[in-house]
Amino acid sequence: MPGVEGRIDHFSVDVLGQRLFVAALENGTVEVLDVRKNERSAEIKGLSEPQGVYYSSQNGEFYVASGGEGTLRVYDGNSLKLRQTLEFGEDADNVRYDARSGQILVGFGSGELALVDASGQKVGTIPLSSHPESFQLEEEGSRIFVNVPKESAVAVVDRTKHTVIAKWGLDWTFANYPMAFDEQDKRLFVGCRLPARLVVLNTGSGQVVGKLPIVGDTDDVFFDPTHRKIYVIWGEGFVDVFRLRDPDHVEQVTRVNSAPGARTGLLVSAFNRPFVAVPHRGSQAAKVIVYETPK
Repeated sequence: MPGVEGRIDHFSVDVLGQRLFVAALENGTVEVLDVRKNERSAEIKGLSEPQGVYYSSQNGEFYVASGGEGTLRVYDGNSLKLRQTLEFGEDADNVRYDARSGQILVGFGSGELALVDASGQKVGTIPLSSHPESFQLEEEGSRIFVNVPKESAVAVVDRTKHTVIAKWGLDWTFANYPMAFDEQDKRLFVGCRLPARLVVLNTGSGQVVGKLPIVGDTDDVFFDPTHRKIYVIWGEGFVDVFRLRDPDHVEQVTRVNSAPGARTGLLVSAFNRPFVAVPHRGSQAAKVIVYETPK
């Protein structure tokens, strides 16, 4: 990704079009990558700290949450032309899709989740007590699990009542930013930076059932339900891979090299590939590393 400078944030994917969308936060751009050709095919410029991105295969739209201006921008997913801009006030961050309601959820501000309907209208907010980082939604249930690192906890939200119904502590681990979710086995995997641990929570009880040492400075964690593996991406230059042997036993499979500062990425199960973003540092060029996972 020539010309891309600074920290790189989160990804999304267009599986049918075989495109990756990469939020180049400090560059003020979204990089659109052609997975078939292994090259950049387009670039959205003029953004202020793009953080969360989501491509919707349901309506063909592409969403960008920009922290610097507190907006959610909605683009045509094919032409990448801007359709509308929604104002949220400050620090618009992670973006998720709720398949049950067809709504887009955006974490923002000092503690809220915004709800945006399929027409691009804000239809409500869910209040939290501090800024939300990564969050995951149940498909079969009504809960949302939200990392709130200022409280060193996971907030549990009832999305039908639009309220927090519980908070789960992380057993003296802090700076909890990324998370992944195994709904089948009721396990939540939370990446913490202080100390560097992968914390495993039972979503039935809210109890910590495991803490595994990992490399530092994580910002993305992914769970592969097909192969029962957890991928933890670390800014110190590695990706840790764990296997969920059963709900109560997680074991490390391997640790692979990435690059210094490479702390975000995306696991695309449809391609059987994890992707990891590498920032420009000295002679290290900005790029995306493509891995292939054993079947």
